[in-house]
Amino acid sequence: MRQVDLHVHSTRSDGTYSPTELVDYAMEKGLAAFALTDHDTVSGLDEAISYAAQLRSNGSIDVPEVIPGIEFSTEYQDSPSSRGQDVHIVGLYINHHAPAFAAQLQEFIDSRTTRNLKMCRLLQEAGIDITYEALLEAFPDAVITRAHYAKYMLIHGYVGSIREAFDRYVGDRCSCYVPREKVTPSQAVKLILEADGIPVLAHPILYHMSDERLERLTASLTEDGLIGIEALYSTYKPHEERQIRKLADKYGLKISGGSDFHGSNKPGLDLGCGYGKLFVPYDVLTTLKGARR
Repeated sequence: MRQVDLHVHSTRSDGTYSPTELVDYAMEKGLAAFALTDHDTVSGLDEAISYAAQLRSNGSIDVPEVIPGIEFSTEYQDSPSSRGQDVHIVGLYINHHAPAFAAQLQEFIDSRTTRNLKMCRLLQEAGIDITYEALLEAFPDAVITRAHYAKYMLIHGYVGSIREAFDRYVGDRCSCYVPREKVTPSQAVKLILEADGIPVLAHPILYHMSDERLERLTASLTEDGLIGIEALYSTYKPHEERQIRKLADKYGLKISGGSDFHGSNKPGLDLGCGYGKLFVPYDVLTTLKGARR
């Protein structure tokens, strides 16, 4: 049975494989298709898609389909008094060259830049010799995330581990952390639909919501046009997969699944198979494509 992976990251966000290397690795793993879903950026899509096309034109067989995708980091609040919570929305088969989509995404990127400049200033005040320009030079073509700050501090000897960087400097409760403006899950779903894509609620189990709150989120996003939900994921236990499948059935959502592969940034988690037991059959992709609006 052919296998796919619909949640994969490259060096253009916080993965360690370049878009080209991902195509080669997906071939090595025997995947029929994979979705490149970098965080809040589509900058690696053309590289991966063009490279796969080049391999086919040169006579290579079993070249995987590269599905143009994205993973939006959003903030969910189900009431004005509730604390905001990170919720990720994956978009599959997006038209990433659509002008309206590109303009909206650029606004999102600009908000990241403002936040990064503030974080660099706070880290400098804490004694870390770091600038945004230095981060861009160290990690070219990447969307700078907290993982890049942590790696930079590790390389330059300010911390002994990535974990220490988060615990002392850039974790959610640390003095050098700056929250950034985020779109809502609803806005992300609508933006993906406007780009002719398939919006998917990513790894809902990881949000550790109550059953009632997760159901409210799912119901609300379904009204907005949500098409899929990740019921197959690297860390899910059997009862968690059953829970999400039941939720999908209740709201008429299609099943999606992926490893959330980040290369060495998530040790032990491999492309396609996650921690060893993940298998996303090609039929999952076929069903999702059939539901595309």
